[in-house]
Amino acid sequence: MTIEKTLFAAADKMRGAMDAGEYKHIALGLLFLRYVSEAFDRRQTLIVADGGDAEDRDEYLAENTFFVPPSARWTSLAAQSKDARIGVMIDDAMRQIEAENPSLKGALPKVFGRESIDRAMLIGLIDLFSNLKLDGSKNDFDLIGRIYEYCIGEFASSEGKRGGEFYTPKSVVDTLIEMIEPTRGRVYDPCCGTGGFFVQSEKFIDAHQGKTDDIAIYGQERNHTTFGLARMNLAIRSIFADIRWNSEGTLLRDEFPDERFDYILANPPFNISDWSGNLLREDARWRFGAPPVGNANFAWIQHIHAHLSATGIGGVVMANGSMSSMSGGEGEIRQALVQGDAVDCMVALPGQLFYGTQIPACLWILARDKSNGIAMNETLRDRRGQVLFMDARKMGALVPGSRKQKELSETEIRQIAATYHTWRGEEREGAYADVPGFCKSATLEEIEAHNFVLTPGRYVGAGAAEEDDEPFEEKFDRLMGVLRDQFAEGRRLEAEIEARLGALS
Repeated sequence: MTIEKTLFAAADKMRGAMDAGEYKHIALGLLFLRYVSEAFDRRQTLIVADGGDAEDRDEYLAENTFFVPPSARWTSLAAQSKDARIGVMIDDAMRQIEAENPSLKGALPKVFGRESIDRAMLIGLIDLFSNLKLDGSKNDFDLIGRIYEYCIGEFASSEGKRGGEFYTPKSVVDTLIEMIEPTRGRVYDPCCGTGGFFVQSEKFIDAHQGKTDDIAIYGQERNHTTFGLARMNLAIRSIFADIRWNSEGTLLRDEFPDERFDYILANPPFNISDWSGNLLREDARWRFGAPPVGNANFAWIQHIHAHLSATGIGGVVMANGSMSSMSGGEGEIRQALVQGDAVDCMVALPGQLFYGTQIPACLWILARDKSNGIAMNETLRDRRGQVLFMDARKMGALVPGSRKQKELSETEIRQIAATYHTWRGEEREGAYADVPGFCKSATLEEIEAHNFVLTPGRYVGAGAAEEDDEPFEEKFDRLMGVLRDQFAEGRRLEAEIEARLGALS
């Protein structure tokens, strides 16, 4: 078992009956406190060795290290962990750290002093994180970052649907990152959640011997609590980003209206109806048509396309309905997107990848200019008049220990990404070829013949027949979930038809 799994399992035992959504702020907040104290101690040792002032705040900030006041340091708090006021002390420590480090203002949780918080649980967590052996090296920070990231994912799984609102499963994030290859320039996420796309972008750069200084990160988040988690997540990774919070949301109040970005990665909330679409009918972002008031899917897609730079690429996780829906003018918008060469690639994902729902999703890869582009220092070929379709619905396997949650393997992620790279002309990946049942490069004429429906299954055809080795119980659960979703969609369509007929009478 990895140290991440071991530590989370031990921490989760201490949760008791507490709701996972509340507990995550306690566990992750303490883990962050352990990190900033360790980073401070490491920097302090170097300052003292050079004959500097160990309590000079500027000595720390100059090296992008958070300054931690004496009473807020981990060693001080751990020494007083048995004190009846330890929860209040931790809250005070969080406030002191925010006061000394303006970039953290409002980001840290102050929930430890509540009467409902079990003091024995706090003591247990402090002891657990104190026993995490660190030596002050860079590997420490990589380790804490991995633990933090792992814990976020595990809490999202525990919370189910609510967890899925702030966390995109790692295999989905990795797929988009590998496909669009963010190496240098400006990266943006309009609904950044806990910052997973940013963390993986930095990992991608490191893995390809790039420089993280070559990339600038921007983001927006509506949920203030999630906004705090993201800022802690990035701080632990020493990732500096311009992330902004606003209670109105990205679509209604765009924090970066005049900015353009080289890479955009997003997992917007699906099928949101209360997005204030009635107030935005004439918005300049709707180049391909005004989105329906009752569904924000195509508002998100067009927001992302509008913010792409001249050679920008955007990757969006979206509800499957976006590929085929015709209601509210969505069919016309999709047609305009295709004819305007805004769509580069469509990927149908398997079901059960997301927490709290078995409904499958898809990936939209958008391009500002398909006549060129740059990827990993290679000039891309002219893809105008073509769209790549991939059907990955048969991919994925159950996560060990789970009967409902699936994930894509590294090999599958690589296959999806490499297929896209060969298609768009990255010579190092080899030559592209259609694979029946998996991928197809379709022309605008072929897409028009399908009435601009972008479901990959319509284009890739049938692959070679395969043996069905899915256990009956799993297949039954999956098909029942699909059936329930279809019944719900049928009821929605019936209501919409009745409402439209009523309007004609």
